[in-house]
Order: sequence, then C-alpha cells, then structure tokens
Amino acid sequence: MIASRIRPAVLIGAAALALTLAACTGTPVAPVMTASATPTPTETVPAPPALVPDGTATDNLPYFTQIVQQVWASPDQVAGRAYVDALVAGGFDKAAMQVTEDLTTVGNAAETIQFSVLWGTDCLLGQVGPATGEPVTAVAPAVLGGTACLLGDTRPIDW
Repeated sequence: MIASRIRPAVLIGAAALALTLAACTGTPVAPVMTASATPTPTETVPAPPALVPDGTATDNLPYFTQIVQQVWASPDQVAGRAYVDALVAGGFDKAAMQVTEDLTTVGNAAETIQFSVLWGTDCLLGQVGPATGEPVTAVAPAVLGGTACLLGDTRPIDW
C-alpha cells in the first residue's frame, strides 16, 4: 500500500523537476525545419465537364453523364421527359434526341428508359430505371445508316 502511494508521488516530483530545469536553461529552443514544412504547390482542380460543340461524342460523354446523374438524383429520375429537358437545357439539340416510353403498353412503369443524342456518326446513350440501378451512359455508333441511336418504338419529342 505504501509503494502504491510513493510511485505517483515520485512521478509528480520528477515531472515538476523536469519543468523547473527546462525553465532555468534560458536557451530558447529554435524550431526545426523539416521537408514536410516546405509549402507544396497548389494543386489545380479540373474544370467541371462542359459541352464541347466542336468535339466528338466521346468528348461530350462526361458532360452528358453529369446531366444524367443530376436528373437521376431528382424526383423525376424515371421520367424520360426530364432527361430530354435537362439535356436541352445543357445545350444538346432536341431534334437529335430519342427517348423511350415511361410506361409499358399496359400502363406499368417501364423497367428502363433509354434516351439518346445523335452526335455526328455516333450516339450518346443513357439508360435509367429500376432494372439498371445506377444510370448507365455510353457512346456507340449510330444505326439505320447513321440516322438514329435507338431501335424500336420511341416516343415523339413534341413538347
């Protein structure tokens, strides 16, 4: 029991002695410069994706994808019109777009919605819906002699 009381007292006394000796030295301690203290050059932040009017479909895929992801994060994530409207607002040509129906022939919500933008001889393609999980975007060659991106029935973009 005495040993357990002595040990804390010795530690406190040793700490007090160390502080007293350090205060009496009178020699200021100079900071030590290390390699990690050297300032690093400022890293550049890449510009956000933007429409590249004179670029290829591949050049425009990051911007197309960004717009698709923004709509996907909205309450209109399974509305084809929302994707068309957002792409038009982003500068894509509505006349070059196709979109599939939001509903099946019996009135159920479609498992997936596809939409596209014809860009030269290529297509920017998007697919969203419960069956895909996350949005899917890609570039593929145009079909039907370079005049379309989606095969089968698509809905008229008449708004």
